[in-house]
Amino acid sequence: MNTLPPCPRCQSSYTYEDQSLYVCPECAHEWPKNAAVAPAQDKVVRDAHGTPLADGDTVTVIKDLKVKGSSAVVKVGTKVKQIRLVEGDHDIDCKIDGIGAMKLKSEFVRKV
Repeated sequence: MNTLPPCPRCQSSYTYEDQSLYVCPECAHEWPKNAAVAPAQDKVVRDAHGTPLADGDTVTVIKDLKVKGSSAVVKVGTKVKQIRLVEGDHDIDCKIDGIGAMKLKSEFVRKV
């Protein structure tokens, strides 16, 4: 009888142990043996006004932002469509027309 916990991501019962980790062969998810059974809460990314953001949202820049390594500036009121939330200090990954791919901090945008 399998006494290992099911995968927290796909609920597969075929998990196995690998040193200090549990591994799911179906979705390749790995998690530590000492992790809590309940899945951890994901970090909620909020804009400058406290509104939660999600992938695919449209946001507006609320402050002139200098582009590092360039003389370009992202002006106040620039609309950014189809954002992607990522881990790290700059938690928004996006493309801005006329500038290209950028990473933004959520504290400098507001949800439209």
